Amino acid sequence: MNISHPLTLPCGAVLSNRIAKAAMTEGLADIHGRPTAELEKLYGIWSDGGAGLHLSGNVQIDADHLERPGNVIIDAMPDEEMRTAMKRWTAAATRNGNHFWAQISHAGRQTMKAVNPRPQAPSAVKLGLPGGQFGMPVALTEEEILRLISRFGQAAAVCQQTGFTGVQIHAAHGYLISQFLSPRSNLREDRWGGSLENRARFLLFTVNTVRQLVGAEFPISVKLNSADFQRGGFAFEDSLQVARWLQDAGVDLIEISGGTYEQPKLLGIEGMEAEEVQTVAATTLAREAYFVDFAKAMKNELSIPLMVTGGFRSASAMEQALKSGAADVIGLGRPMCVLPEAPKRLLGGMAMLPRTENQLKLLPEWLAGLRKFKMARGIEGFAVQFWFYSQIYALGRTGRTKLDTTVFAAMREVEAYQKNWLKERRASRV
Repeated sequence: MNISHPLTLPCGAVLSNRIAKAAMTEGLADIHGRPTAELEKLYGIWSDGGAGLHLSGNVQIDADHLERPGNVIIDAMPDEEMRTAMKRWTAAATRNGNHFWAQISHAGRQTMKAVNPRPQAPSAVKLGLPGGQFGMPVALTEEEILRLISRFGQAAAVCQQTGFTGVQIHAAHGYLISQFLSPRSNLREDRWGGSLENRARFLLFTVNTVRQLVGAEFPISVKLNSADFQRGGFAFEDSLQVARWLQDAGVDLIEISGGTYEQPKLLGIEGMEAEEVQTVAATTLAREAYFVDFAKAMKNELSIPLMVTGGFRSASAMEQALKSGAADVIGLGRPMCVLPEAPKRLLGGMAMLPRTENQLKLLPEWLAGLRKFKMARGIEGFAVQFWFYSQIYALGRTGRTKLDTTVFAAMREVEAYQKNWLKERRASRV
């Protein structure tokens, strides 16, 4: 088995190779949440890059619970203009015969206060981050929970009708479904909280609803945390049991990830609190790929295909992960922002992708001493993430990267764009 081999999913769909462009938030939808010409250009370029599978950034099922300004939004039956925009986007993203799956999501309490000062969540548990960027959430009612599950199904059906070849339900990274799974953020005492079976009910009901609406042959994936890496949070043992239930529910692919905004393991950034260590058998692969050991431990007990994203840069590590059974699909994120043709290069024999993030710094050398403070390291880590957002903007707008942009300039660019997007959206809704 190697990265060039096809993969047949349980539903019968075939991925042409084992490389996936992982989901990365784009922020390029218009103020109504419609796909734009920039998204078409961006995904056309990525489609030309050679991956067998492409996952979109967050497609939100609620306009008041965005992961960030500029998300695509499907929270109602779309009008003809929206359907046309979706079809143009998916046509560009699949022009080389690759799969393109929509990552459908709801941010829950991880909705920024600028978007919604009182977001909905499983329980009224505020995000434990400094800075005041996130408001106190409001606990969902039973009726609201059922309505959201229905919206996930509706969004999946719309995506199928407009040219996506599959969907991924986002149940990781501290967003709404992940919040239901975690005993730290889900303090409910009804059928949606308490035991793991109850906390997983939202996810499993969502999977079943989506499957009923899209049929047996349409791929359904779930992005699942291997753990939250927080004391008292969603642990690896919980994740393994949920993965078993997802396999029984007929999911076609599980992507293994980890962390939340409070503990951003997915970005390789340390959180404000101490990380809760999750123990599985260690391999040398984990030095490069963040979650590969968790996937390998899961693979020992599951038959469902697994995708692992986070940290892969060398072709040898990718091949080893596939051959050892730790993964069936290798996800690439940040490398696709600086080298959009990375999959094609790897398939052609390239040995190592660039580790651009290692050279990116927000703080100048004369302020390097501030890095001894955890908060300063965290701010710099998120600022580096904005640099990759800036590359996505550039690819969508011009078709080219702008690698000479500083981290500080990228941070200012993204913040200004998001602020203006929100301002224009509010004006359009008055």
